Amino acid sequence: MQTQMNRLLSKCGPWILTLVFGIAVLLFWWKRYPFALSYQEQFQLFLFDTDYFLHRLSEPGGIARYVSEFLVQFYNNVLLGASVIALLLMVIQRITWRLMKAALVWYPLSFIPSLLAWYMMGDESLLLAFPVAVVMVSLFMLLYNALSRFPVLVRVLIALLLIPVAYWITGPVVLSLALYIGGRELQYSVRGGSQIKHGFKLSGVGLVLGLVVYSLFCIVISKYLVPYTTSQLFCGIGYHRYFEFFLAMMAVMMLLIALLPLVARPLPDIVKPRSVATVIAIQLLTIIVVIVSLIPSNFDSRTYELIEYDYLVRLRQWDRIISKATEKTPDLPMSVCATNMALAMKGELGNRAFDFYQRSSDGLFPPFERNFSTVLTTGEVYFNLGLVNTAQRFAFEAMEALPNYNKSARCLRRLAETNLINGQYEVARKYLLILEKTLFYKKWAQSMMEMLGDEKQINAHPLYGYLRKVRLQEDFLFSEQEVDKICGQLVMKSKKNVVAVQYLLLYPLLNRDINTFMNYMSFVSQRMSYTSRICQEAIVFAYASRSQTPPQGMVIPAVLQSFNGFMRAYQSNGPLLAYKNTLWYYLMKGQ
Repeated sequence: MQTQMNRLLSKCGPWILTLVFGIAVLLFWWKRYPFALSYQEQFQLFLFDTDYFLHRLSEPGGIARYVSEFLVQFYNNVLLGASVIALLLMVIQRITWRLMKAALVWYPLSFIPSLLAWYMMGDESLLLAFPVAVVMVSLFMLLYNALSRFPVLVRVLIALLLIPVAYWITGPVVLSLALYIGGRELQYSVRGGSQIKHGFKLSGVGLVLGLVVYSLFCIVISKYLVPYTTSQLFCGIGYHRYFEFFLAMMAVMMLLIALLPLVARPLPDIVKPRSVATVIAIQLLTIIVVIVSLIPSNFDSRTYELIEYDYLVRLRQWDRIISKATEKTPDLPMSVCATNMALAMKGELGNRAFDFYQRSSDGLFPPFERNFSTVLTTGEVYFNLGLVNTAQRFAFEAMEALPNYNKSARCLRRLAETNLINGQYEVARKYLLILEKTLFYKKWAQSMMEMLGDEKQINAHPLYGYLRKVRLQEDFLFSEQEVDKICGQLVMKSKKNVVAVQYLLLYPLLNRDINTFMNYMSFVSQRMSYTSRICQEAIVFAYASRSQTPPQGMVIPAVLQSFNGFMRAYQSNGPLLAYKNTLWYYLMKGQ
């Protein structure tokens, strides 16, 4: 009975460990970093199109890139996306174990490449093409192992054919295959013992160097077949969002997947039966420590904070943005921008702006940067304000700024929306026809196709119809220093544009310009009835600076009392933290 139990444990135990690892990976991405999945998906456009496939096929590593982009499109659903990553890392681990062929006690060692791949994915610009290429080149290693019964000369000739094919499929990760094949041949020669001459052992070392040089030659010669530089080819087309950027960890991974099986295969079973459990426990404990402490350390908290804010903006999850900002006050321009927009969309910007960190008007309209990620968040501000043409320009700029020359599904969708709102139906159709070739945007594109030219249906749409009413139709460029005046034009265009009203009135206050605020407040008061706590605080401050009291009924008594308390504390150098969320504190003390 004990023997059967041991056999069952030895057979199922490794699979259970792999499954537990896969579940940990899935939960990590699904629950902790769903926004990171959305970030990767939005900056590519996988098309079920022959031309798209042939374009990927025409570049070294294009097949790995094509397969990775096919998988990344499933990130549109975060559960599916997390499952894709979990399965991929599980596959890397199982193939590594097949290549190791070591004693079962060393099974946890096969998780090392998967753990390293997981750690590397903390770099938001590392693309899935790299781990996919690792899987593919590992499969080529397994294929080569199947040739072990062939004569050495036949194996070498097959290797010479296999390496350029593998290079074109996987990219420069093929160096791992060359190193592995050379190492295996060296092991074959050593295994022969006294029956093989010493000179043949040395030729095994020479074969390692020869195959590595041969694979390097394949990379260099491909420069004359494709429009990429030598440095780009060595870094890998599609491994990283920046073509000429090569992570040191990539080199470590390439060495690891080649050398770990070579080292582990002849690993002697030096563990005594009584020590097996202890050795396995030590390895498993190390894996747990790596997962809990080391892997999250490569996920930069500031970077992923901005990615999460942009993700919530994309989903229009205004309540979640405010809740997140309440838990931890945002202090970066883009995160403050997202928070202010969420408050404005909920009609609370005029009351709660100073509940959060504010520095200047950059928190409303961050300065334009030719950056594919930050431009999208700023573009969302302009879109929701009603500056549809500006939002369209920002979406186009973001897509053109992508360093790997990809197209963006998110940007194409926004371009289709802005042209639909503007009545540019043929241009919108062009973008929708492209999106119809995708898996996750096809249904949306088809529904938009039905709206083209249907003015009644567009005007009845809760978002597009509203933006048609409040948008500025003039196609013009404006300076970032004049954006408050553009908000004024939006208010003139429609009294219903409460978002523009909030931005117009807060803009001069964030720049500590009370006089301009009073002018804008007079302008707004002539067109609509709007008041907020911050506006009343500004009015009290403006009148107090002239040693006057606001007219009766202009400011509620509670605000006047609070201002008097603030001034007493300020003049006596008393504590002011009770007034930290007021305009007065911002003007007098800063944040």
